[in-house]
Amino acid sequence: MKELVIISGKGGTGKTTLTACFAFLARDKVLADCDVDAADLHILAHPKRLHEEDFRGGAKARIDAEKCSQCGACRESCRFGAISEEFVVSPFSCEGCGVCFHVCPERAVSLEEGLNGRWFISDTRFGPMVHAALYPGEENSGKLVALVRNQAKVLARKRDTLLILVDGAPGVGCPVISSITGADRVLIVTEPTLSGLHDMERALQLVRGFRIPVSVIINKYDVNPEVAEKIEHVSEQAQAAVLGHIPYDPQVIRSMVQRHCVVEDGDSPANLAIREIWEKLELDLLS
Repeated sequence: MKELVIISGKGGTGKTTLTACFAFLARDKVLADCDVDAADLHILAHPKRLHEEDFRGGAKARIDAEKCSQCGACRESCRFGAISEEFVVSPFSCEGCGVCFHVCPERAVSLEEGLNGRWFISDTRFGPMVHAALYPGEENSGKLVALVRNQAKVLARKRDTLLILVDGAPGVGCPVISSITGADRVLIVTEPTLSGLHDMERALQLVRGFRIPVSVIINKYDVNPEVAEKIEHVSEQAQAAVLGHIPYDPQVIRSMVQRHCVVEDGDSPANLAIREIWEKLELDLLS
């Protein structure tokens, strides 16, 4: 069983679109949508939920007014300004670090587990998928990403599946680290803009730190050939092969409006480029 994680240094580069295309082309796989802060792979996958559970990944402080002597130790120790002058904890500011719990001489502070979101196992038109969603304003997405990946591995073992295809989180923060740790291969999707180049460099540095094989795909490469050349140069220096170039193609948008993948609709330039990339990946991953 191999695990391929698709990430991007920034949002909007086409990461999820490409993941959906690979999901359509791959023969034997389990999908995992680890972009839990803004999950949208389901839009193209059309899931039917088979199982769902609550996700509780963090705690919030609560002060018992009857026990509290209002000594102020908790307020002085709280770095996040989460405790008001009336000694009430704001759930939006509290990070659940527990310092107020430890410094309170009256044992008036308790840490209560909160409900952060839900995770799901679904049957989709591409095959089985594990996915999740955080509730608005909730955090701890790194823990939720780890849960989604672990459940995808459990499902893949049960089905004796050859491949886990992961739509990772964008950026270089905790959710991305949780997305790639222990993966067999990482694919970075970038675009030929200065911000795309900069954020791809950061993503490359992160993945190389984990010593995971990594490749790069340049989406809409023909929009700015000069920056696309810079991306190739940076990738080469980082020993990350540029696996393919996807041209700008209006058919991508037309397909997505119909909730399709571009590889399902005709022989457009993007369709042909993505199919060529997948053939290389499949040969490398499953050989």
